[in-house]
Amino acid sequence: MTKKQPIFIFGPCSAESEEQVISTARELKKYFDKIIFRAGIWKPRTRPGNFEGMGTEALPWLVRVKEEFGFEVCTEVANTDHVEACLKAGIDQLWIGARTTVNPFSVQEIADALQGVDIPVMVKNPIHPDFNLWLGAIERIEKAGIKEISAIHRGFHHYDNAPYRNYPDWDMAIKMKTMRPHTPVICDASHISGIPSLIPHVAQKALNLDMDGLLIETHIQPEVALSDAKQQVTPSQLNDIIRGLDFKKPTSDNPDYTEKISALRTQIDALDEQIIESIGKRMNLAEDIGKYKHEQGVTVFQQQRWAFVRQRYFDWGASLGLSPPFIETLLTALHDESILKQEIEE
Repeated sequence: MTKKQPIFIFGPCSAESEEQVISTARELKKYFDKIIFRAGIWKPRTRPGNFEGMGTEALPWLVRVKEEFGFEVCTEVANTDHVEACLKAGIDQLWIGARTTVNPFSVQEIADALQGVDIPVMVKNPIHPDFNLWLGAIERIEKAGIKEISAIHRGFHHYDNAPYRNYPDWDMAIKMKTMRPHTPVICDASHISGIPSLIPHVAQKALNLDMDGLLIETHIQPEVALSDAKQQVTPSQLNDIIRGLDFKKPTSDNPDYTEKISALRTQIDALDEQIIESIGKRMNLAEDIGKYKHEQGVTVFQQQRWAFVRQRYFDWGASLGLSPPFIETLLTALHDESILKQEIEE
């Protein structure tokens, strides 16, 4: 099986001037024949006084990119007026930004404006890690009759995102692919990374997880960009990044591969069954402990016992090559479920 062609969405964070847009597109054309050219023309800023985009004035610049270089063009929309202006101008695709996805009223307004329209729409995940908000936004657009919908994974804001601008939470992207296998998931490597040096790592991770495309912001002169200057790369730098990636195949037609993978998965399945059975037995014991604690008037949560268990299995898990985040997640899940099993209603 050949490697699948990923969706490439490249272009500046913002359309700042006609020359900047056209120059960036011209440079991109030197390296890429088929991409979706992106540029924001309405920019939601946290505080007033920052660059908020050129608005409808920039729409003809995107149309010119489409006509001169043959790229499909896309931009962000946040309300009915944006949608109508883009449809009138002939923009090929739209995306809904993270700040809009958080508001079902705004998404529904966009969905209503798209009724009866056949145009691809991409939906970015919300700022904070709320999967249902992301899924709900996609479903609202889908109910409007839009057939081509993509999900853009741009990372999530946590208290501590280091070293990223937005923490990837890759499990959210995997969950989207699992729940909606027909919906392409595109990784916004720029907004996750925040700085150019992290983009290759994030992009490769996305490809390794079988994501369907990459969105990377590129500007003809990133150092003078009016928005997100720190995370944009030049078209030449972008070309180097893409050329350095290892594009994976979803599977292989090699009979040896199929046989070996099947044998290893059979072993994993057997072990998974044992793990589930063991967890079931563990929770039965937790229920017994809960009953005895209840009889003796003892609290369900035992601080010293929990500290002992965490330290013991952190050390043991580390000796087996398990990562600390995995051990933490596993132990916390087991402990939380045990607490639920031990709680006895009066």
